[in-house]
Amino acid sequence: MPGEKEMINQLIDAYANLQRIKNAENVEKELEYQLRLVRAKLESFGIVTSDLDLK
Repeated sequence: MPGEKEMINQLIDAYANLQRIKNAENVEKELEYQLRLVRAKLESFGIVTSDLDLK
C-alpha cells in the first residue's frame, strides 16, 4: 500500500494532467497523450488496459 505522501503526489500529478487537458489548444491530442502515458504505466505493471476501455 502506498504511503500518504506517495498518494498525495499521485493526486497532484492527476490534477496537473487534468489541468493540461483542460487548457490544451488541442484537447483531443492532449487527452490521447495522457491516455498513452497512463496506459504505458499500467502495462509496465502487467495490467491489460484493453479490458478497461469503454465500448
